[in-house]
Amino acid sequence: MMSDETEFREIEFNLAPDSLDELKHLVSQRAVDGDTVLLNMGPQHPSTHGVLRLLLELDGEQVINCIPDVGFLHTGIEKNMEAKTYEKAIVMTDRLDYLNNLGNNLAYCMAIEKLCDLDVPPRAQALRVILAELQRISSHLVWLGTHALDMAAMSVFLYCFRERESILDIFEMCSGQRMMTTYIRPGGLWRDTPVEFEDAVRNFLKIFPSRIDEYERLLTKNPLFLERTRKIGMLPPDVALQYGVTGPALRASGVNHDLRKVQPYSGYEQYDFEVPTHTDCDTYARYLVRIEELHQSLHIVEQALNKLPLGPVRSNNRKYVPPPRSEIGVSMEALIHHFKLWTEGFTPPVGSVYSAVESPRGELGVYLESDGSPKPYRVHWRTPSFTNMQILPYLAKSHLVADLVVLIGTIDVVLGDVDR
Repeated sequence: MMSDETEFREIEFNLAPDSLDELKHLVSQRAVDGDTVLLNMGPQHPSTHGVLRLLLELDGEQVINCIPDVGFLHTGIEKNMEAKTYEKAIVMTDRLDYLNNLGNNLAYCMAIEKLCDLDVPPRAQALRVILAELQRISSHLVWLGTHALDMAAMSVFLYCFRERESILDIFEMCSGQRMMTTYIRPGGLWRDTPVEFEDAVRNFLKIFPSRIDEYERLLTKNPLFLERTRKIGMLPPDVALQYGVTGPALRASGVNHDLRKVQPYSGYEQYDFEVPTHTDCDTYARYLVRIEELHQSLHIVEQALNKLPLGPVRSNNRKYVPPPRSEIGVSMEALIHHFKLWTEGFTPPVGSVYSAVESPRGELGVYLESDGSPKPYRVHWRTPSFTNMQILPYLAKSHLVADLVVLIGTIDVVLGDVDR
């Protein structure tokens, strides 16, 4: 029995191109022999947070092996983006990580701006930071609410979605959409924020700290929550780095890495904020890191709002940016320019770039390659959910089946981000 387990472990941690099929075969064979039980979890299980299938090998209720089976939500977004002009493809970025729509917009637009050497006005940069941090808070609220709900804590779910509604109202105020905003565009934003924007954000800044305290009163010292999360899903820092884990999951293992600090973008170097870390490396540590990130995001939003400059919100580079809508009704040249940009698109220089942002789940990067035509030659996304999903087999080993819903939640995956 021990030799079989050793052979199994070697296959799992030394994945050759065909080793996953070999691993599945060994799991099935052991189940047929009666040594273990083979169990499918998902892809319709509510606690997999999407259409994720887990192939579990169990010894009683203990997980011996866990094989994630992804691809049920595959949309072909990368190839579809290559069939559209650069600006028209932005609308597809919202559909990747559907809890980080504005962050997806930002990563893609930053890649275009890097490729085209396109400037972004200071006001647009500051608004991008405000919106990206509000998006981070919104995403963490969905994570916290659903993570608690997986452990039967329904009140937290209701409270979190109460605050998330306020953020979605702000997004709708700016873009006309609650989620799929397509608000960030190459060279800046679609349009300036409405006059009600600043008051709405300041009102949220005023009420939200007390709401975080409510979440913590319900969970942080709750003995049942502690029992389900402490010493569960241990992820040492060396293992996290080997697997390419980023985001809160990495910082909860004691690694201080945040792209907003190490590779600042959109003016993040202007803002004073801390990068929360923890050294306990367990599920509870990942909870604490995300709770502290809520406070830090509020601090960044407040700073950006206090120093929000006046001025345009989109570049004046007419080679890549359409003219303002106010000019279209009075200038034939502006109308023709707008028509050509939206029908034919612009042609960036030949070359390739990589641009990344710190999404709520980790490093979200886009590789963009141009052949000089109006459509990108290659679009490839480095999504944190796909990379972080790799640690699930490591976290699950030797835990109980009941712990799996906690372990899936602690990674905070979005299946649209995985399958793209």
